[in-house]
Amino acid sequence: MPHSNEDLLRQAFGAFSTGDVDAFAALLTDDVVFHFPGRGPMAGDHHGKHEVLATLGKQAELTAGTFRVELHDLLANDEHGVSLVMAKAERAGRAWQDNGVLVFHFRDGKLSEFWLHPGDLYAADEFFTS
Repeated sequence: MPHSNEDLLRQAFGAFSTGDVDAFAALLTDDVVFHFPGRGPMAGDHHGKHEVLATLGKQAELTAGTFRVELHDLLANDEHGVSLVMAKAERAGRAWQDNGVLVFHFRDGKLSEFWLHPGDLYAADEFFTS
């Protein structure tokens, strides 16, 4: 039987993949923090639902809605979760894809903090800034 936080992550990926912003936001704590690496337009530590959703909205805007995440696998326990993903997008006539890892913290049955770890940070920065 999967851990309840595995189910939470699957719900989050499902909501994100279908563009259900309200369902995704409902799975975040109010003080959620998203750590986005690199030097691109979304890089930085984003605090609170508003900033996190704005960052993800910027990602969708830059890719004209083509940004997609394919979930390969995930695991979770009471405090932490890890997902293996492939991200894909198109921008300015170019295609990009990257294998990455997301690390999560949980609190009170919601996502409270997460870190993106792209497979090729330089390629991601280049794609989103040029």
